[in-house]
Amino acid sequence: MDIAEKLVHDAPQRQDRSWKRTHSCGELRASDIGKTVTLNGWVHVRRDLGGVIFIDLRDRYGKTQVVFNPQYSPASHAAAEAFRSEYVISVTGLVERRPEGTANSLLPTGEIDVLVHQALLLSRAETPPFPIEDEIETNEDVRLRYRFLDLRRPLLQRNLLLRSTVYQIVHRYFQELGFVEVETPVLMKSTPEGARDYLVPSRVQPGRFYALPQSPQTYKQLLMASGFDRYVQIVKCFRDEDLRADRQPEFTQIDLEMSFVDAGDVRQVAENLIRRIFLEARGIDVAVPLSVLTYREAMESYGTDKPDRRFGLTLRCVNDAVRDTGFRVFAETVRSGGVVAGFVLPGGAGSTRNQLDNLVDLAKSFGAGGLVWVRWTEEGLEAPVQKFLGVQALEEIARHMGARQGDLLLLVSDTWQRAYEILGSLRLELGRRHGLIDEAAFDFLWVVDFPLVEYSQEEGRYIAIHHPFTAPRMDDLHLLEENPAAVRSLAYDLVINGHEIAGGSIRIHDAAMQRRMFTLLGISPEDSERRFGFLLNAFRFGAPPHGGIAFGFDRLIMLLAGMKSLRDVIAFPKTASASSLMDEAPSEVDEKQLRELHIRLI
Repeated sequence: MDIAEKLVHDAPQRQDRSWKRTHSCGELRASDIGKTVTLNGWVHVRRDLGGVIFIDLRDRYGKTQVVFNPQYSPASHAAAEAFRSEYVISVTGLVERRPEGTANSLLPTGEIDVLVHQALLLSRAETPPFPIEDEIETNEDVRLRYRFLDLRRPLLQRNLLLRSTVYQIVHRYFQELGFVEVETPVLMKSTPEGARDYLVPSRVQPGRFYALPQSPQTYKQLLMASGFDRYVQIVKCFRDEDLRADRQPEFTQIDLEMSFVDAGDVRQVAENLIRRIFLEARGIDVAVPLSVLTYREAMESYGTDKPDRRFGLTLRCVNDAVRDTGFRVFAETVRSGGVVAGFVLPGGAGSTRNQLDNLVDLAKSFGAGGLVWVRWTEEGLEAPVQKFLGVQALEEIARHMGARQGDLLLLVSDTWQRAYEILGSLRLELGRRHGLIDEAAFDFLWVVDFPLVEYSQEEGRYIAIHHPFTAPRMDDLHLLEENPAAVRSLAYDLVINGHEIAGGSIRIHDAAMQRRMFTLLGISPEDSERRFGFLLNAFRFGAPPHGGIAFGFDRLIMLLAGMKSLRDVIAFPKTASASSLMDEAPSEVDEKQLRELHIRLI
């Protein structure tokens, strides 16, 4: 048995507890010089300089340089010769000031080191598949397969510590406001109306299934009917949907509901929470009340209901300038009730023909039938459709859009919805490509007055924009049957930097109104009783007016941490294919388990 093996063998057997740490690796300062301390941690970097061994010892609190001098302690120096990267060790020694000129100003512990007189090996380590450092160029699949190593990196540890901090801020905030924290079931009834449910088969009731909650929506409304007028919960939710950088199959919400309130009351509680979180977690004072855009204003100015306003490229409608031109595509779009709109790319007139062709292809990738560009050069306005539009129409378009010489104008014609959505995607992509987005800034706003429903050609019926329990605006109720698409809802979304961070609404609290909504959505009385009879039954016994909101907790932490992916702020995330590479979930199960659940694979 070599000295390293003896040390790791002996360490757990020691009864004198000499390996118990007295300080963390980020704690010691010049004021601690002269103290004898014990530190535990991982070997981050090991350097052998002329016989004296230096090790940067790391834990989640920071790093401390520890020194093994053979003249001071031959035994500890002999032990250190066996230490390698990521070994877990315990050292005891004297805190001393670093020699003149060797202090590290980048480390909080950089003024001192620890001269070791006792060293213990607590655990060996194989060579890790990637460095335990922030700046690494390692395939994400490798990082996720070895997530327990990835989580040793300071960046991810900071993200999870930030997440923990925000948890505590949220709990304190709602406690101060008198909210009651209630845990709602994880095994619930499947009520498909939105994303796909994750289903859980029942062993004791063959052929029946639970669903994992997409949200606690019906439960929190039941809590309002039960008299708990202020409910809150930090809760896990599950949706079986296609994934992307800001979406995971299991995610966390800050979920709240309030009775005897209107939309303004809920929004005030929500935005004051955001202000508290940003102030305490990041030192950023958010001005409240937040600005408000209607859904229509957001779409017509930014092409999305979750606009990123940290840069310009605001959209402009030019229907009045093109409705009587000889360019049939534009004129017919306007006559049929559609939209011709676009935005100005400042200084873009110098784009080459190849660059312009690429922009056309980009617009087509977003669903456009085409893209009309107009360059304002020193020679004047130039466009590929100039002979159809005419110089006067081009000048009128440029005036409507606020363009100047040197600018590039980009135009799309389509239905109202499609034209603005295409332009919104194009605007965002060009904002990224041209570095127009201030990544250090935060922009907060509410989007309100969403449509209550939209017609789905695929399903041949109206579907709820938010969910079936969202209340319509009372002044639009007369349109509910005759023109459902024109009905606005009492819904509201909180948007930060182009991300929907929270969404909520005032709810329907009357059984008759709820049935009316189900009928509009093509849900028969029989189906509504089968799916939601428990909620309708609660409404029969007196339910208060109520409303609420749910925050996407993971997205909020992603923005606070300055990350681009949810996977960097969740301890054990899934891949884009909803897999966990570390523990290989989802996995096959034993035939016996399937038989117990009365399931047969085909």
